[in-house]
Amino acid sequence: MELRREETPVAHAERLAVLPPSAFPPPPSCPVSHSILSRYLDPQTLGRLAQRSLEPRGLVLGHLAGAHKSPLAGFAVEFAGHREYTAGDDLRHLDWRVYYRREKFFIKQYEMETNLTCHLVLDFSESMRYGEGDEQKLLYAQRMAVILAKLITAQSDLVSLAALDESVAFSVPPSNSPAQVVRFAEEVHKLEPRRTTRLEECLQQLVGRWGRREIVMIFSDFLTDLDALETALQRLRFQRHEVVLFHVLHHDELAFQFEGQVRFRGLEGLEELTTQPEELRALYLEALARHNAQLDDICRRNRIERVPIDTSLTTGDVLLDYLNQRSRAVHSRF
Repeated sequence: MELRREETPVAHAERLAVLPPSAFPPPPSCPVSHSILSRYLDPQTLGRLAQRSLEPRGLVLGHLAGAHKSPLAGFAVEFAGHREYTAGDDLRHLDWRVYYRREKFFIKQYEMETNLTCHLVLDFSESMRYGEGDEQKLLYAQRMAVILAKLITAQSDLVSLAALDESVAFSVPPSNSPAQVVRFAEEVHKLEPRRTTRLEECLQQLVGRWGRREIVMIFSDFLTDLDALETALQRLRFQRHEVVLFHVLHHDELAFQFEGQVRFRGLEGLEELTTQPEELRALYLEALARHNAQLDDICRRNRIERVPIDTSLTTGDVLLDYLNQRSRAVHSRF
């Protein structure tokens, strides 16, 4: 079977990259329009996700009143417990029933609710160019990020976006304005992957800008040095962030189902290779399994969630399954 040269991935023990697809986003000067926004937001997908929300798995810190549990104790919302009275406490919060039983003064405390902040991090390095149409890895990740931003702002929570390759290309600060989704679409529409990835270095830069106890979602193929990546992820967890890795791979990268003599052209500095894929398939799949197992080990050690994604599936199906599983996990704790 003859393959189009633009569709063939490079066979390498730990990295997989291919020739770019023929279709690329318009140049940065192109203004955002309804047609551009519709490239990332599909009404049918939004309709399926309309009743879903993103809930934090743990306690969050925010600056505004919202719908999520805060680790800070206050005097509002849901009863949490007692503490002994100290001089200067508001007498309105004394629990007189406890006083009559124990003849000691105790203050009633409550769990405050707060808004969450979610940081979306998009890897647009050259290896994310693989695939055509809706199955291109970068376009798939862009759509997931914009859809999630739409859901998050709809529940009045804050969301930010950062795109990176060798450096942080841009960073949109957190906001819960509906216009945030338009800003995201405008920024991702300008991206043109040309460079290698320094995911770990860029994450180290970003974590210094963020607060604590927030949600960080990273969209990448994670074809990088995993040992260095773990150091950056550990810093995120030290800041008490909840971290989710959306591991985006094309079906070709997962199955390597190529036949006949194929010329592979590498990205991110890899060389061209002409070979018989059948001779490489077993070794490639073994190397991929080792790479994914190492990433899974990192996630387990650091209590990080990894979400494997095959771009042959629709974004609606993937997000619906993920949000349903997340909701069940959150509610099972209470």
